[in-house]
Amino acid sequence: MANRKIIAYPLAAVAAAAGSTLAFQSPASAHGYVSSPPSRQALCAQRAVPDCGPIQFEPQSVEGPKGLKRCDGGLSQFAVLNDNSRNWPARAVGNTVSFSWTLTARHRTSTWEYFIGNTRVAVFDDGNRQPEAVVTHQVDLSRFPGRQTVLAVWNIGDTPMAFYNCIDLNIGGGGGTPPAQTPAPAPTGTPTQTPTVRPTPTATATAPANPGQTGAPTGAAWAAGTAYRIGDEVTFDGKRYRCRQAHTAIRSWEPSPFTLALWQPA
Repeated sequence: MANRKIIAYPLAAVAAAAGSTLAFQSPASAHGYVSSPPSRQALCAQRAVPDCGPIQFEPQSVEGPKGLKRCDGGLSQFAVLNDNSRNWPARAVGNTVSFSWTLTARHRTSTWEYFIGNTRVAVFDDGNRQPEAVVTHQVDLSRFPGRQTVLAVWNIGDTPMAFYNCIDLNIGGGGGTPPAQTPAPAPTGTPTQTPTVRPTPTATATAPANPGQTGAPTGAAWAAGTAYRIGDEVTFDGKRYRCRQAHTAIRSWEPSPFTLALWQPA
C-alpha cells in the first residue's frame, strides 16, 4: 500500500524497553484486526493458541486483495489462520454479535463485510471516510445457529486491498470455549449506516488465563500480566494513561500511540 507506516508493531516498543533484538522476516505494517470476539489472529497474539508463527507478532497485518474468502488473506506466512485442524476456540455468543475492530492505522474505508461460508450476512458502508481507533458493528447471526466461522473483511477505500479476520463462534450459546484473554469492545467512533457505536464499552472481558495481579493502584506503573479495568490509571514512560477497555495486559500492549484502543492519555 502507498504511504504505509512501516513499523514493527506492536513489538518495537517492547524490544526497545527490553534491550533485546527481535528478528522478523519482513517489517510489519500497522493496520487492524477484530479483537472482540477474538479473531484467530487475536487468539494467537494473546498466546491463547500456541505455535502460530509470525502472526502472533502482527495480528493487524492480514492484508490481501479485495474479494478473497480466506482467513489468511492469501499470505503464506499466515497460512496457520486457514488451518481448521487446530481446533480454534469458539466463543459462545447470542444471536446478535458485536464485532469490535482495533485499528492501528485508520485507513479510509469503503465497506466492512461479514460472511459465513459464501453468504454475506452483513455489510456496513463507511463512504470512504476515516474510521475511529475502535469500530464496532452489531450483526444478526440468528440464521446460523451452532458453531460457525465468520469471515470479517475491512475493505480499504483508496486501495485495492482489504484486511481479513476469521472469528470462531458458537452462535446461540451452549458450549463454546472462551478465549484466555479478550479485550471488551470500547466503541469510540461513528461509523456510518447501522454500526452500533456506544460511548462506553458494554461487553465484559473474560477471565484472564493467568490470573495473577487483578487491577492496579491508581497511578501505578503499567505492568504485563495485570488485569486492568475500565477507568484504571497507570503511568508509562513518564505519562499517565486511563484504561478504556477491560483487558489483561501482555507485552506489546503498553500505553502508546499504537494502543489507543486500550489506553487514552489521562
